Amino acid sequence: MKPIEHMQADVRRGVRYLLTDIDDTLTSEGRLPASAYKALEDLRAAGLLVVPITGRPAGWCDHIARMWPVDGVVGENGAFYFRYDESARRMHRRYFKDAPQRQADAKRLKELERRILAEVPGVAVSADQAYREADLAIDFCEDVPALPMNAARRVKQIFEQAGAQAKISSIHVNGWFGEYDKLSMTRLFFREVFRQELDEIRESVVFAGDSPNDAPMFAFFPNSVGVANVMDFGAELEAAPVWVTRARGGEGFAELAAALLAR
Repeated sequence: MKPIEHMQADVRRGVRYLLTDIDDTLTSEGRLPASAYKALEDLRAAGLLVVPITGRPAGWCDHIARMWPVDGVVGENGAFYFRYDESARRMHRRYFKDAPQRQADAKRLKELERRILAEVPGVAVSADQAYREADLAIDFCEDVPALPMNAARRVKQIFEQAGAQAKISSIHVNGWFGEYDKLSMTRLFFREVFRQELDEIRESVVFAGDSPNDAPMFAFFPNSVGVANVMDFGAELEAAPVWVTRARGGEGFAELAAALLAR
């Protein structure tokens, strides 16, 4: 990982799209700092297209797509994208699975929930679970006393033993049934919303993240960026970002935005 200030000027000038994780990338200690929100506004004002790519639930993503200075949002680790059309006053919602499939998955996830809570002491169902449509989020350090990474790994293992996919973020282990992730839904978003094939323009994209569930994005984008707290995960990262900020969380994101805007 190379310091963000070493990103070449021609690379910065070529960036047209900024994709970003939310928890511990835009936020710091669970809060969205003014500097990070202003960075979003400044990036859009400069003409960049900005899309959060998050594990957070559909209920949050509806708010984000509608009220934040963004061009859409991919949520629940790739289960859907939402995009708000301001001129038509209409929310576009695109899911990987249809409603009956999501309902069937919810029953299977409920069974896994009971097993996980019984087998992994100290974890809890995420407080935002009521607003989710496609996955199960298990909290290991957001609203419960922080547990060691071994607990998160055990939760991930239980999901996978049941045939589900699972990703560890900085606060949750998210599990779901379906062959999708952040990257696959981002491809679909670019194709359907921006009318661009992501593989053809990936050098004009910067992705910012902080944790193991961002690894597919780190691996795919030649200009991926980690805020400084990404280094906390060490060997947990299946793929590391190319660049890293000096500051953590939201302040690190603001640092990234300043580096891009300095072009």
